[in-house]
Amino acid sequence: MRVLTQDGGRVHATTQQRAADHRPYFFLSYAHTPGYGRGTDPDMWVERLFQDLCGHVMAMTDLPAGASAGFIDREIGAGEGWSERLGEVLATCRVFVPLFSPRYFASEMCGKEWYAFAQRAIHHRARSNQRAEAIVPALWVPVPPSQLPGPAERLQFNHRDFGDRYVSDGLYGLIKLRLFAEEYERAVYELAKRIVNVADTIRLGTGRPVDYRMAPSAFGPPNSTVAPRPMQVTIAAPTRHDLPEGRSADYYGDTPQDWNPYHPSSVRPLAYVAEDLVRSLNYQATISSFDEESGHSEGKQAPSRPEILLVDRWALQDEDRRRRLAAFDAENRPWVTMVVPWNREDQESRAAEAELTEKLERTMPTKMRQGRAFCRAAAKGVPSMEAFGQILPQVVEVAAQQYLRHAAVYPPAAGGGQTERTRLMGPMAQTNYIPETHDPATDAEDTDDGRS
Repeated sequence: MRVLTQDGGRVHATTQQRAADHRPYFFLSYAHTPGYGRGTDPDMWVERLFQDLCGHVMAMTDLPAGASAGFIDREIGAGEGWSERLGEVLATCRVFVPLFSPRYFASEMCGKEWYAFAQRAIHHRARSNQRAEAIVPALWVPVPPSQLPGPAERLQFNHRDFGDRYVSDGLYGLIKLRLFAEEYERAVYELAKRIVNVADTIRLGTGRPVDYRMAPSAFGPPNSTVAPRPMQVTIAAPTRHDLPEGRSADYYGDTPQDWNPYHPSSVRPLAYVAEDLVRSLNYQATISSFDEESGHSEGKQAPSRPEILLVDRWALQDEDRRRRLAAFDAENRPWVTMVVPWNREDQESRAAEAELTEKLERTMPTKMRQGRAFCRAAAKGVPSMEAFGQILPQVVEVAAQQYLRHAAVYPPAAGGGQTERTRLMGPMAQTNYIPETHDPATDAEDTDDGRS
């Protein structure tokens, strides 16, 4: 059992629980300020804040000499692998501290850092069904709420605990003006206490380092709107009440949305893990069942949003569902990307793999071969929760790109009334993001191009 005490600002856990855990308490994520021609280091004030926080953290904990209280990218030495080092620290640090500013949310690199850390909390919740909110934001320069992207807006954090002047001027204003030296010291002290308290109560486990060459930004594509973009997540799976012969109910619930293919390593239904992953990319997810989606039987229409279709191969054992999935596949909707979770530890699924795979290939040949290499890999089977977390962001962005391409081909209806095109103009349409272009001669709806 964890025992926390607080005396004189010192926050600590029991010695036994902290033993040998010398991971950095915090990762300070900030946007680099361009030089302005006077020879001074524009980020020297961030460095001072970092050192002040480290001093407080060392005083509030029993970290030994030589252990890292925190990490800032200025510590990366010449010749050291930059992306590898960042990925390693983000996979092990205890708390993520983003320095809010307008420049921060315009930075793709800062969005990648946020995304990399957020994945650990998502996987923690999937394994335990317990929230693990270990992001402690700090105001470097105040940002209007309307300018916060979804992941930042959703944080439950009361900045006024650090002082009214901190809220109005941010740490940059306090550190620059001697008049506010006392307010600066209070804000930094309170921030350090919050970091230590969160680190010792959440105890977020380590994760797998993220490859920055592939990592998306938690704030969406460059120059996109800060508002979360819509994304449909549709589940094609049976319930525990209509399972085919030979299938255990351990992986199912009362609705298709309760499907948990990675049981027992994951205790949370996959639909809600997918929702968390989609939200971490600044999308707003809507979850539904394929069986209940009437639009899937109305013929090809203008898309209203991009979509991820999660398919349980066992769902094809129901003949009516298999027929409807085949009809859906024949409509060829490129803005819908298919992911087929497939637990390699599931003995029932492994025993029936050849039969079920062959049935899926006959039922949905278009989705099985559509898209880039990673889309086809997702359709062939994703063997673990970790692999699911790695591939889903890639197929999400493909669905978004295809949505933007295909929504534009449907012209407005004649007349002055409400049109289908007008209905499509939502958050996705407000972005300035330009999807990649394709050669029609080689595109063929992005099928079989072999790129990854």
